[in-house]
Amino acid sequence: MKLSVVIPVYNEGATVLKLLEKVREVDLNLEKEVIVIDDGSTDGTDKILEPLKNSGLIKVYSHKINQGKGAALKTAFRHASGDILIIQDSDLEYEPREYASLLDPIINHGAEVVYGSRLSGGKPVRAYMFWHKVANNILTLVTDLLYNTTITDMETGYKVFKKDVVKNIDIKSKDFTVEPEITAKILKKRYKLYEVPITYYGRSYAEGKKIRWYHGIKAICALIIYRFID
Repeated sequence: MKLSVVIPVYNEGATVLKLLEKVREVDLNLEKEVIVIDDGSTDGTDKILEPLKNSGLIKVYSHKINQGKGAALKTAFRHASGDILIIQDSDLEYEPREYASLLDPIINHGAEVVYGSRLSGGKPVRAYMFWHKVANNILTLVTDLLYNTTITDMETGYKVFKKDVVKNIDIKSKDFTVEPEITAKILKKRYKLYEVPITYYGRSYAEGKKIRWYHGIKAICALIIYRFID
C-alpha cells in the first residue's frame, strides 16, 4: 500500500523545509511519496524548493502564477499515485506525526475518507481567534444541516482519501472554497467518512495565516450550491 502526501504551498518559505522534514521523519511501514505544489509563491519559496526537484525524494511542481489551494490540489491529485492520499498544509499548523491515527480508519476499519478534527476534543489545540472558531462552527453546522451528517470540523486541513474517492471528485474551485466543495461531494456520494481528533497549532495573521472573513461567506455559498448541483 502506498501513501501520497500532497502539499499545496504558497509563500511559506519560513516553514516549508521544516514541514518537509517532519513528513520525511514519519515512519508508517508504507511506501510514501511526497508531492509539493508551489502555487506561484513570491517570497522565495520557489527558490527554496528548486534543489528538491531533482532529489528523487520529493516531487515538486509549480504554477507560474498563484491560482489558489483548489487549483494546487487539483494539480497534486493528478500526479499522485498512492492508494491513499492525505492533504498536508505547509504552515506547521498540523502535525505529521499523527498520520498513523488518521490512516487507521481507512486501513483497519473500512473508512473511505477521514477528517482530522480540531474541534472534537482530546488533543492539544492552540487557543486561537474567537471569531474563527465561531465561523468554523457555523460552517460545520450548515454542512450538517444541508447534508444530514454529524461532522465537527468541515474546514479542517487534514483530509484523507482512498484513491478511488479522489478519482471521482472533479474539483471546480480554485481557492479555499475547495474545502466545502470536497466535503459536499463526499457527502453527496455517501462515502464512509470518519473523524479523528488532531493536534492544531493555529497561527495568527502576524504569523502568516491567510484565511479571511470573506472566505467563510464564500464557503457557505459553496455548500448551498453544491448541495443542489454537480
